[in-house]
Amino acid sequence: MDTLESLVIARRLRVPVDAPDAPGWGEVAARQLDAALLSVGFTCSPALLERLGRLPGETVVDLGVRVLAAVRHLVGDHVRHNAYFVDFPRNVPDTVEFWAGLLRQAVLDPVAATPVPSPAIDLLALPGYGRYRHTYADLLAAHAELIPLAGDRVTVLELGGGLEAEARELYLSLAGSQVPLPAEDLAALRSLAAFCADEPERVPVRENRAVLNEARLAAGRPPLVDTVTDVLRLACGLSGGDVTLAVPTRFRSFPRAERRALLRALDAVASPGALGDVPRHREQWKRLGERLHPGEHPRFPRAARVFEVARGLRRARGLDSRVEEALSAGRTGDAVELLERAPGALLRRLDHLLRTGSPVSAVLDAAERAAAGASGRVLLSLREHLQNRLAPAAGRVFVNRHGRAWTAADARPPIEEDVVLRAAAVLDEEIVRRLPDPGTLIVDPEALDIALPLSGKAAAPGLGMLPRGSLSAVDGESLRFFVHWRQAVRRTDYDLSALMLDASYGDPEHISWTNYGNGFADYSGDLVDAPEGASEFIDIRLARATRPIVIPQVNIFSGEAFDEAAEAFFGYMTRDAEQEGMPFEPRTVRMKSDLRGSGRVALPLVFLRGDDGSWRVKWLHLYLRGAPRFNQVEGNRLTTSLLVRSIVERDHLRVGYLAGLLRRKGSPGEHTTYIGLRAPSDPPAGTRVYTPGTLHELIPA
Repeated sequence: MDTLESLVIARRLRVPVDAPDAPGWGEVAARQLDAALLSVGFTCSPALLERLGRLPGETVVDLGVRVLAAVRHLVGDHVRHNAYFVDFPRNVPDTVEFWAGLLRQAVLDPVAATPVPSPAIDLLALPGYGRYRHTYADLLAAHAELIPLAGDRVTVLELGGGLEAEARELYLSLAGSQVPLPAEDLAALRSLAAFCADEPERVPVRENRAVLNEARLAAGRPPLVDTVTDVLRLACGLSGGDVTLAVPTRFRSFPRAERRALLRALDAVASPGALGDVPRHREQWKRLGERLHPGEHPRFPRAARVFEVARGLRRARGLDSRVEEALSAGRTGDAVELLERAPGALLRRLDHLLRTGSPVSAVLDAAERAAAGASGRVLLSLREHLQNRLAPAAGRVFVNRHGRAWTAADARPPIEEDVVLRAAAVLDEEIVRRLPDPGTLIVDPEALDIALPLSGKAAAPGLGMLPRGSLSAVDGESLRFFVHWRQAVRRTDYDLSALMLDASYGDPEHISWTNYGNGFADYSGDLVDAPEGASEFIDIRLARATRPIVIPQVNIFSGEAFDEAAEAFFGYMTRDAEQEGMPFEPRTVRMKSDLRGSGRVALPLVFLRGDDGSWRVKWLHLYLRGAPRFNQVEGNRLTTSLLVRSIVERDHLRVGYLAGLLRRKGSPGEHTTYIGLRAPSDPPAGTRVYTPGTLHELIPA
C-alpha cells in the first residue's frame, strides 16, 4: 500500500512539507533534487523550491528520495525497460528473415540445436526466441543519450501543506465523489479513512460509504446505512472482499461485536419495502447469514426476515420486478407511477418508456418531475445519451464496471426530435440549477475536449490519464507505446500489437510478433517470459503513416491475467525526429497507467489523424473478453474495429458542455473558477481549481 505521502504526490502532484525552517544547505539540496526530477520529466514549482531551500539539507535529501521514488513509479521509470532487439527502433529485422534465422540456428547449430520435429514446428519454442539475448547494460551501450528538446514533458510538482492537511483534502475529495471510484482509489480511500477522523457531509456513492463504514466500525462507531445492501457491502469490506458486489465474497468469521453491529444496522433498515432489494444478491445474503447467525439474536427480528427472503422462506418483490410486470402487460402508466418513487430509475429507463406507445407528454412530465430528485451523475449520463439518440450509430456499445465491452446492432425505434430536444432542455435547466456559481470562469482550451468522468471504475489512476471519450492532442513526430509486465507465479506472455485502419475502419494492417514492421512502424521484439519483468515497444513515425487510425492493444497470449500479474502497465511516449535515446525515456512519457480487469485483450486508447494532418488520441479504457489463450491482433480485428468505431463516433459529454452551463449560471465576481489540464502556477487567492484529477468534484450533487 502506498504511503499517504506518495498518494498525495501521485494523485495531486503536490509535495507535502511539514518540517520547520532551519538554517543549512537546503537550497543546494533543493537544486540537486530539481535536477534529478528533470531527468524523469518533473520539476519543482518556484514556491516548492523556495520552501525546500529553507529546510536543513538532510531533510531535503530524505524528502527528495521519497519524492523521486513516487514520480518514477508514476511515470513507469521504477523498472528497467530492456528491448528484445538491442538497437530498436533501428535494425529491426524483416519478420521472415528473423524466423528463417532462428530455424537455421535450430537446425545447424550442434550446440544450441534441439530436435526439430517434422512436419509440425513450434516456432515459439525455437532456441533464442522470446527471451533477452543481451543485458540492460548492453542496451545502454547501444544507444546515445536522449537529446533534450523543448517539447519534452515537464510536469510541475507544487508545494503542498502539511501531510495531515493534504491527506485530509484528498480523503474528502475521494469520499465525497459523485462518481464511482476505480479500485485503486477505493484502496487509497481505505488507507485515508484509517488516518482521517472526520467525514464529508455527503457520501453519495455506496461503495465509498462501505469503505468509510469499515473505519467507523473499527473506531467503535455505528455504521451509516440506509439500505439493506449497504450492510451487505460493509460485510464484504470487512471480509476483504468486493464492496461493489460484482465478485462474490468469501465471508470470514465475524467477532460477536461485529455480528451484533451488522445485525443492528440491518434491523434498522429492513423495512418491508426494503426487502425487495434482497433477491438481487440472494446467494451472498445466504452466505452472510451463515456467518452472522441471526437466529441467535431475537432482538433483531427484521434483520432475520432479510435472510428468510434470501432462503426463499419469505416472498419479497422489488421495484424492478413490478415495473417489468407492468411494462410486459402494456401498462406503461402504472410503470411510470411506480418509477416516480425512484427518480433515478425512471430517468435511466426514459428511452424505453418513450418507446412504449404511452402518451409521450405524460412520460416527459414524469421525467421533468423526476429530474429534481435524481443525482447529478444520472442527469449527465441521460443528457449524453440523448445527444447521441438522433444520429445513427455504427452499433450500440456496452461497457461494464470493469471496462469489459461488447457491441450490438442498434435496433431501437427512433424517437421524435422534438421529444429528445424537450427532454434535453429539462436536463440542462436542472443541471444549471445545481451547479455552483463559478464567479470568473477561466477554462484552458486544451481542457474543453476532456470527457466528464461519469464513471471512473474502468480507468486506473496514472500519469496523464483522462476519462473515456476524452480527446487530446499528440505532439511530436514519433509515437512510441509500450507495455511492461512481471509475472507473479506462472510463465506469462503479453503481446503488444497495433491495428491500423483506414478512415472507414477497413483495409486493416497490423504490427505484432507476426509482423515486425512496415514502412512507418517497427516492433521491438516478442518476449514470452517475464520472471524479472519484460517490456515491448512499437514505434510509429506519424508523418509516414498510411492509415489514419492506429489502435494499440495488449493481448494475453498465455499465463496470468492483468490483475494476477505482479505488475502490468501500458503507456505511450512522443519524440521528435532528431531525438535518439533509450527505447524508454521517462521525460517523453505522456501517459502511463496500470493494466487490470478480467478481459484478455486491453484497448487503452486510439490515435486518430484529422483532415488537417494533426494527430489526436481518444481514450477508451476498454477490455475485450478474448480467448483463454493465444490472443492475437489478427483474431480480434473485427470486434476491435467495430467497438472502437462506436466509441470514436459517440458524442461524449465534455468539459466544454459544462463550461457553457457554468457561464449561464454565473457572472464575474469576487472568486475565480479555473478548469485546465494543469493547475495554474500562481492562482488568485480563493480560486477553485479543477484538473483531471479533481474533475469529479465538478459533477453536481
